Amino acid sequence: MPQVRRTAPGGGGPYGEPPLPPGLSPRRGTVPPQQASQGYDDYDDGYNTGQVYGDGGPGNGGPHGPGGPGGPGPRPVRPKNWKRRITIGLVTLIVLLLAVGIGTYFWADSKLRREVDLSKVEDRPGGGKGTNYLIVGSDSREGMSDEDKKKLHTGSADGRRTDSMILLHVGENGNTMVSLPRDSWVTIPSFTGSETGNRIPAGQNKLNASYSSEGPGLLVRTIEYNTGLKIDHYAEIGFDGFANLVDGVGGVEIDIPQDMKDKKSGNDLKKGKQTLNGQQALAFVRQRYGLAGGDLDRTKNQQKFLSALANKAASAGTVMNPFKLYPTMGAGLDNLVVDKDMSLWDVKDMFFAMKSVSGGDGKQMNMPISNPGLATSKGSAVQWDMAKVKQLMGELKNDDKVTVSSN
Repeated sequence: MPQVRRTAPGGGGPYGEPPLPPGLSPRRGTVPPQQASQGYDDYDDGYNTGQVYGDGGPGNGGPHGPGGPGGPGPRPVRPKNWKRRITIGLVTLIVLLLAVGIGTYFWADSKLRREVDLSKVEDRPGGGKGTNYLIVGSDSREGMSDEDKKKLHTGSADGRRTDSMILLHVGENGNTMVSLPRDSWVTIPSFTGSETGNRIPAGQNKLNASYSSEGPGLLVRTIEYNTGLKIDHYAEIGFDGFANLVDGVGGVEIDIPQDMKDKKSGNDLKKGKQTLNGQQALAFVRQRYGLAGGDLDRTKNQQKFLSALANKAASAGTVMNPFKLYPTMGAGLDNLVVDKDMSLWDVKDMFFAMKSVSGGDGKQMNMPISNPGLATSKGSAVQWDMAKVKQLMGELKNDDKVTVSSN
């Protein structure tokens, strides 16, 4: 049965309440016109018709709040997920760096000239502890124009000879660089010729002759035969490659021990610290005439400069700067001849070992000499102090701390 609200006398609201303004119900909400026109003004079913009831103020269902005549208010702003954005950014950066790094590795690895097969070297000694590199600077003029030869004072001799030979031992007790004078008087052991296959008999000669006649294979064989030390890796760079490498790193600073001038090498430097470009650097490491110790002083200069070069090439300023790194790698690797088993990581280890020596973590020395002016059938030569050489090679092979010193 429907309920009927009684109206108080005087036209007021139920139970004597004051009359309501037209269009309003006792619940303070606005009654939609369609309901108010159906004759049920005095009927309250207790249900909300969908309006948001409020006191009419902003945000509370009034004219300016959500649900009012002005329409719905602004939608709540969803907070930005910065953690997710940062994660996506970091993952993208890591993937990009990995792609660049992998691409650079394969690009650089493809440039290595793996031309020396050490497996063909005969009668090799047993291996020892640590790793032994033979680093050779040759007078190869391969790829050089007449203008380049004139600029670098290289001459135009055919073939190639060694201008420097350095044994680099890398081990746990410090790294050691030992220069082998090119005029060292040694036994060149018998060898099977690489071109003819003929057997070359053993004989006495200067160390450089082994390279001149049969290249890296016989040179490695001769050094191993006379030292008892196994060569694990071979690396060689020619005149043009050396000069380009120095220019690639932006020059190398070095302390010149004395005023130096030599017409044959083109060297013309004043005493003191200065930065050498590729042309000046090549002249510096090649000069042998005009030095008090001749070839022995030249080997000291070569070690000194190679260490400084490695220090610059392996520095953070070069490695972390792509505008220096890629020209340096391109110039060096294009002209670097290595053995077939030498990886790019081995090249990196070799450079960082030389860098450590220049930083004082290691030793630089010449092969111990007993007679720097030995008269031979091939002219004046350098004779090794075999007692000291045997001790030195034993320390290197066992990776002991080197106690032997040069004369």
